[in-house]
Amino acid sequence: MAALLLALAVVSTGLYAGFMLIFRTGVMPALARLTDEEFVGAMRRINEYVPRPVFLLVFLGVVAFPAAALLVPVDGRTGTQKWLVVAGLVAAVANHLVTVAGNIPLNTALAASETTGEPAAAVRAAFEKRWNGLHQVRTLLILASFGLLTASAVVTGG
Repeated sequence: MAALLLALAVVSTGLYAGFMLIFRTGVMPALARLTDEEFVGAMRRINEYVPRPVFLLVFLGVVAFPAAALLVPVDGRTGTQKWLVVAGLVAAVANHLVTVAGNIPLNTALAASETTGEPAAAVRAAFEKRWNGLHQVRTLLILASFGLLTASAVVTGG
């Protein structure tokens, strides 16, 4: 059971890390080329569409699966494996904290600006640079989590 949970932790974290990395390296650079109105509109639609069940399952899995893997007793678990899983879990939780405390409030403000009549240039200026900075931090955190969890699986031979 622990091996299955660790495998699910690696897979869900890898999927999420890939999503974050592609968003960082492909989506946001493409959106940066849009006009202010196009950028603001595109980000609003993305923020409406992304938090769907499959995304939320992966988002929650990157914390739930490593935590569950730690809770299941395992004969022969090494200290190294345990600490790699703990470190991977800590990095995933830190990623989520950045998301919840930083990116989501920016997304909420962006959505609310749709009804305020604030110019798109001002909305974008208040959003884009800060959101991208936070996204870079959370991308690095989830990539670290993926690496740590993968290393844990390799250490156990699982």
